[in-house]
Amino acid sequence: MTTNNIQINGLLRVSEAARLLYVHTNTLRRWTEQGIIKAYRIGPRGDRRFKAEDINVLLKEYNNGFHLDMLK
Repeated sequence: MTTNNIQINGLLRVSEAARLLYVHTNTLRRWTEQGIIKAYRIGPRGDRRFKAEDINVLLKEYNNGFHLDMLK
């Protein structure tokens, strides 16, 4: 549920999470299947939702790894 693109329940849709991570939605779905990021299934269709905290952790890990690789 959103109101003016603000998440009421604190969970992000696939498209929203993908936009924050700068990846295609299919990439994000594949990452959930590979266990790279946790998706929470909701509703009878099992739609994926993501916590903003999980997105932040993934971005932080990527950024830390990127900077470490540059120093080598």
